[in-house]
Amino acid sequence: MSHLPLLFLDVDGPLNPFRAPDERRPDGYTTHRLRPRGWEDAPKPLRVWLRPDHGEHLLALPYTLVWATTWEYDANTMIGPVIGLPELPVVELPHWSDATDGLCFKTATLVEYADGRPFAWVDDMITDRDVDWVHRRHPSSALLHRVDPRIGLLDADFRSLEEWPPARLAAALPEDG
Repeated sequence: MSHLPLLFLDVDGPLNPFRAPDERRPDGYTTHRLRPRGWEDAPKPLRVWLRPDHGEHLLALPYTLVWATTWEYDANTMIGPVIGLPELPVVELPHWSDATDGLCFKTATLVEYADGRPFAWVDDMITDRDVDWVHRRHPSSALLHRVDPRIGLLDADFRSLEEWPPARLAAALPEDG
């Protein structure tokens, strides 16, 4: 088992600032028209804004990257190649309507997937209720980092992920753990 903490990655919000004004693509982003699962019959493909350098920045972090997105396996074929990520493990998520207790529908599944391992999670749907729930039920460190879906991941977000103590410790350990 790797000594690196997990980094659960959402697509819409952190990587695709989908709440940015329609008429203004954020600086550094490129536009892509994609048809992920569920969009095959839509009259128009989904507009997705991605920053090609996000993959490089994510790969430089001392984490094991894992997709935690409703894009699920489509993230490996549609998002990863655009931003320079290799194929990543995917958390199979419950349907969003399965959320309980006011939690994000992903929260309990991510804690279960982590299986006691430290993790960070970047998402636009994280609330204080999710943070509290995870800290009460997850036996290890967890960083739940909310990203503004109007602007996506910024340099400050990457610094926060780098400076989180389990990540700093993992970065200081030799490669073989």
